[in-house]
Amino acid sequence: MKLLRRGVATLLGFGLLGTAVSVAAPGPGAPGIGDPYFPLAGNGGYDVSHYDISLKYQPKTDLLTGTTTILAKASQELSSFNLDFLLKVTSVKVNNEPAEFTTDGGELKVTPKTAVADDEDLVVVVTYSDTPAKYRLDGKEGWVRTPTGALAAREPNIAPWWFPSNNHPLDKATHDVNIAVPAGLTAVSNGLLTVAGFPLAGGLVRWHWRSTEPQAGHVTFLAIGKYDLKTSTTPSGLPFVRAYGSDLGADGPAAKASVERTPEIVGVLSKYFGPYPFEAQGGVVDSKMPIGALETQTRPIYPTNMFSVGAVPSVVAHEMAHQWFGNSVSVAAWRDIWLAEGFATYAQFLWSESQGDGTAAELAQYLYELFPTGHPAWSEPPGDPGSGLFTWGIYNRGAMTLQALRTAVGDKVFFSILRTWAAEHRGGNANTADFIALAKRLAGKDLDSLFAAWLDASSKPAVGPNGPGKAAKATAKPKSVDSILKHQHPLSPKGLK
Repeated sequence: MKLLRRGVATLLGFGLLGTAVSVAAPGPGAPGIGDPYFPLAGNGGYDVSHYDISLKYQPKTDLLTGTTTILAKASQELSSFNLDFLLKVTSVKVNNEPAEFTTDGGELKVTPKTAVADDEDLVVVVTYSDTPAKYRLDGKEGWVRTPTGALAAREPNIAPWWFPSNNHPLDKATHDVNIAVPAGLTAVSNGLLTVAGFPLAGGLVRWHWRSTEPQAGHVTFLAIGKYDLKTSTTPSGLPFVRAYGSDLGADGPAAKASVERTPEIVGVLSKYFGPYPFEAQGGVVDSKMPIGALETQTRPIYPTNMFSVGAVPSVVAHEMAHQWFGNSVSVAAWRDIWLAEGFATYAQFLWSESQGDGTAAELAQYLYELFPTGHPAWSEPPGDPGSGLFTWGIYNRGAMTLQALRTAVGDKVFFSILRTWAAEHRGGNANTADFIALAKRLAGKDLDSLFAAWLDASSKPAVGPNGPGKAAKATAKPKSVDSILKHQHPLSPKGLK
């Protein structure tokens, strides 16, 4: 049908079917994918299927040299298109032809030698060389130098510091990451480890990681440094790869006591959410991780200080729950972030329940009663958080929303909703309206007032997450609540220090 449409359009353009009709000229792809919170995030006009990222890094100088090959398909006729990238570019080719390019504030604009047809396959090759740590995007740093290497792990932006991409969760792709680093260092990324420290000329070694499932840019990571790399197989038969920094100190044993339980935790979560969606499991613990734990796909990264008070398997439950909610089922827009963070926090409730450390109902009720009506914490509606993407409300009110839904529909329907959500949108994207529609369909009743109270109102819901009545009141502080809130330590509610 598309070929026929093109043929008719061509005939019309030449006037061979009668009166001549002008045909619109190819135009530029949009410099943003259309996210209202981040207007320049992502780009329009094409869809990426694969990134092949080949790098060399010298930690002493922070020099990163790379070639990224992008396989994509045009979704419109293009005279030019953008990629999200910060580094100095040396050349760009589009379908083996040199292309013109300009860079400005994280936008790499590419103008091919000839216009790109709608639905045409694209092979874009970008070569570059620069020192990433000096750059900021929206005033924030990304690439972090460490004493022995570097870390590229941030949310919502990190890809622009090390590979050109369509940097928005709406355009996920598979990845190959090849990197050469000085001998004695390890380079860790997502997915399957296919080459481990292969010797190269010049005192370098090569590492290769392959992600075979669709993956968004903000959960694609790179960690370079001195790590104790451990590999084994999970009881379910998946590669289990973890990397522990060489300088973890007194927190190292607690970190290992947490991360080493990843397969067990995934097994518990699978009973609630359905089959684990990816090709590998693992984790990275690094003392120089500049933010809290991050749900990088297949292999989350944890800062060492996360384990300063002992093992915290709850944080592993949070980050591994993101493999279903946030990574496999990705948000359609950043305003939907509660679908990731609220779900992952609720997974901590479920893990706590499985361990006898407090039920989901007890945890949700405790958090509901933590702040009174009128407190600033309740002014952060999860359904449209604005600039507060990672706040107390997104995590905890998001989780309480799920408990309120569980109360309203019962356990059988509730867990059917979660499993169906993970299955129907596996490898794709969805938004809040999609989730509400699914919940109403499976519950067979109207739930609009429930979601309006918990997701949209800038005030404390009048009825708690377990419904009305004395039985819903919290009787004691659940044992697991501190470990759950510790994960959110930097995310204090507005006005709460």
